[in-house]
Amino acid sequence: MKEYQKLLLIVGVFLGAYYVPFNSPQVSGAILESFAMLQEYARLHVLTCLVPAFFIAGAISNFVSQGAVLKYMGHEAKSWMAYSVASVSGTILAVCSCTVLPLFAGIYKRGAGLGPAIAFLYSGPAINVLAIILTARILGWHLGLARAVGAVLFSVVIGLVMALLFRNEEASRFTNAHVAVATEDGGRNLGQTGLYFLSLVLILIFASWGKPSHPVGFWNAVFGIKWYLAGFFILLMGLMLLKWFKKEEVTSWVEATWGFAKQILPLLFAGVLTAGLLMGRPGSNAGLIPSEYVAALVGGNSLFANFFASVVGAFMYFATLTEVPILQGLIGSGMGQGPALALLLAGPALSLPNMLVIRSVLGTKKTVVYVSLVIVMATITGMIYGNLVTI
Repeated sequence: MKEYQKLLLIVGVFLGAYYVPFNSPQVSGAILESFAMLQEYARLHVLTCLVPAFFIAGAISNFVSQGAVLKYMGHEAKSWMAYSVASVSGTILAVCSCTVLPLFAGIYKRGAGLGPAIAFLYSGPAINVLAIILTARILGWHLGLARAVGAVLFSVVIGLVMALLFRNEEASRFTNAHVAVATEDGGRNLGQTGLYFLSLVLILIFASWGKPSHPVGFWNAVFGIKWYLAGFFILLMGLMLLKWFKKEEVTSWVEATWGFAKQILPLLFAGVLTAGLLMGRPGSNAGLIPSEYVAALVGGNSLFANFFASVVGAFMYFATLTEVPILQGLIGSGMGQGPALALLLAGPALSLPNMLVIRSVLGTKKTVVYVSLVIVMATITGMIYGNLVTI
């Protein structure tokens, strides 16, 4: 942090301490509400959902070579393969809208086509595996599924449209594609690696298995033994680590997991506190922003509500996963399901800083077209989804 930033931080804290009316019931109530929301997150989601997801993200980043993914997006790759790989890359790379930028610039300048590169640029942060898991866990599986499917379709459609609109410029662009070489797999075969990842995913599924609304049935039976199932797969994973993995590989995996945790958790906790302060917990109406204001702008499923949510999402910066608690507060304050999906599809993949960097790589015209496509498609998709869930 630079010296002037430290000064601004000190001045900001001072002004806040001096002028914030803590004696006001509305302000003090909103502050308590923000910590109540943070406590709710810590009790319900961190240990059973986020921690296993961090280990999965660490394993993906450590044992799945980015080079092995990127080589299928080069100009020599078949179109169907390039778009298929690009559209699901977010589940592999688990990056945010800023982290994806150097990767996007690298593959584009090394020879990736504009279409696959754009599909990669959008899908990287849009279908971040942690974000999809948390969206389904916190906001409901319908919205989580719609976000995942919408993001994949968006990346392909936007990439194809960009490639079509700028096909003449692409034809004249001469590059020498460079394909990265995949890293070693430590001597494991594909089946062993697959079983390792499957164990991690099942640990996450059973640890985060929620109590069903009905006291009988299959889901309730699984809930009754979920910790035994999770413990079994933890034990199985431990045996695999001892038998199939080198010590330095395990160390590297833990370090990668810790890297995700220390990068994301502080931002997530800050996002939860901010959401609780501004909007309160769902249904509480104890935040600083009255729920009727939210409902007036993004309530229902009107064209304006979806468009407004898309534009705000596109220009705001959402640190990884912070969009989920913010949306939870907005939905609790009256935000419609359609605008919520519109924000989820436009927000994590774009931000004002993100746009500035994209412009430096693609130029103003391509950047404006790309941003416009994201906003328009998010608006339309939000309206369609909003109508479907109200049927």
